Amino acid sequence: MFLFDQSYRLKNFWYYILGSFILILFSFIGQLPMIPFLPTELPSPDANPMDLFKSIPSNLRFFLILLSFVAVVPGIWLVVKKLHDLPIMSILSGRKKIDLERVMFSFMLWGSIVSAFVFLEYSLNPESYEINFKLKEFLILAVIAILFIPIQTSVEEIVFRGYLMQGFGHWLNSRFMALFLTSVVFGSMHLANPELTALGYEFIFLYITVGFVLGIMTLMDDGLELAIGFHAANNLIASLLLTADWTVFQTESILIDISEPSLGITDWLAPFIIYPILLAIFARKYSWTNWKEKLFSKVR
Repeated sequence: MFLFDQSYRLKNFWYYILGSFILILFSFIGQLPMIPFLPTELPSPDANPMDLFKSIPSNLRFFLILLSFVAVVPGIWLVVKKLHDLPIMSILSGRKKIDLERVMFSFMLWGSIVSAFVFLEYSLNPESYEINFKLKEFLILAVIAILFIPIQTSVEEIVFRGYLMQGFGHWLNSRFMALFLTSVVFGSMHLANPELTALGYEFIFLYITVGFVLGIMTLMDDGLELAIGFHAANNLIASLLLTADWTVFQTESILIDISEPSLGITDWLAPFIIYPILLAIFARKYSWTNWKEKLFSKVR
């Protein structure tokens, strides 16, 4: 298993803690360009967190949010190569190089599913959506999204399903605890998202579930490729096709959800039906075996 083959080379757990703080520092540095665009007066405590960014044009706001993830890229190199003295591939894949075919297959499969559900929901409830297509703004959005969302989602996968999973697995000597803790931390990192204000804290269950699915992909497939493709498709399609005034990505998308915020049937179908089917497709295509060993055995 690529994540744990070289994890013994982590000098000690305090180096891992230090590495996490370095990544947080680089993320904070990436957010600094947004400061000049923020209002001088803060919104009321009970306001939507996104009200803080309302004064920033949507495409510029989207760019600035994604820019913070770009800043983490050199931080990842610094932590992995210099602090832990590990090759970058040790937190990317068990293969000699990234398998782009896996990335694209996962991207196309999940992108097709997400797109189908968006158009299905629009067809069934057109009154709940407003067509927002403005060619100039959409083209700018598309350029930003296509260039930067793959970086954003890859950084998240490398940090959570790569670096953090390796650290937790080494520390606790358990693949399952590495999977469990990274999924919970991944979900908890979204606690500040405005979706939780609109939909309630049960929505965090869906984030944690996605974390589990991405973690299972990583452990079973011996690499981040499928998780990277899935995550990129999810965020790219969502930013281009659909937005709402209560989501973290408020973009110049084709459709705006104007309905009352609520968890729909598709939100609950995903964890119990769609994700298991998706994992079954990957398992069949890539001949996954030894589920118990790869998900529940000890690291050492």
